[in-house]
Formats: sequence, C-alpha cells, structure tokens
Amino acid sequence: MVILAVDQVSVAVESLDDASRIYERILGLRATHDETVSDQGVTTRFFPVGRTDSVVEALLATGPDTPVGKFLAKRGPGVHHIAFRTDDLDAELARLKALGVRLIDETPRKGAEGKRIAFIHPKETGGVLIELCEAPHGHAGPAGSHGGKP
Repeated sequence: MVILAVDQVSVAVESLDDASRIYERILGLRATHDETVSDQGVTTRFFPVGRTDSVVEALLATGPDTPVGKFLAKRGPGVHHIAFRTDDLDAELARLKALGVRLIDETPRKGAEGKRIAFIHPKETGGVLIELCEAPHGHAGPAGSHGGKP
C-alpha cells in the first residue's frame, strides 16, 4: 500500500461556529471554505494545517439520519475518521479485497473537493473509521484547493 500522507482528520461537530472557535481562535488555523456533500449528508469546513497538505475537517450533519448525524447522537462531538491519501484508490481497494479486509465501500465514491473516497470497516481497524482517498488528477491535495470553494 502506498500511503502518501494523512489527508485529513475529520471531526463531527454540532456547530461550524464552535469548530471555528476551536480551530481558529484556540489553535490559530484559518478556515478556507465550506462544502456540502449532499449524498453523504454533511457540510464540511476545512482548516489547513501549517505547510502540509493535511487539514482538520469539521463535519456538520445536514440531518439526524445521516452517518454523521447518527454518530453525533450516539457518541457526541469528536473524531469521526482519519483519511489517508493514496495515489491509486482502485488498486488499494483491490489489494484489500484480496486480503479479505472488510470494506464499507468496495468501489470509490465521490467525496468533498472532488476526491474519490472509500472507507475500511472499523471492525478491521481496531474501532477506528479509516478513509482512503485519492485527489482528482492534477490536484495537489488539500492545500492546493484552499483558495476558495471548488
């Protein structure tokens, strides 16, 4: 497996304003934009981290029956998942399937910022929800898109 970087740490929040207070006021990060991914029922706010391509991604559920809405109801605000960037998501999913690893997504789906994403089932990863993602071709990763909403 070729993991290029930690792409993002995604945190379920009850308010994007509260997320901004934490990540901007307390940690000194600056939000660059919000994006709603309707088919996942989430609005994300991106906080780039330093000079890396990594971000903290605040996840606000757009409804109680969405994955993040259910997470918040069960566990409250907190780390939802960690995403690792790869350069060939299809190959990684094929490799994991061949190993018998349980996947939530056996084929990639569209995520925020035009990324292709897929999740590994947390029962395979010690209870941690792990996302694998691939940036669109010609895209430098999270830091390359933070000049505004794509």
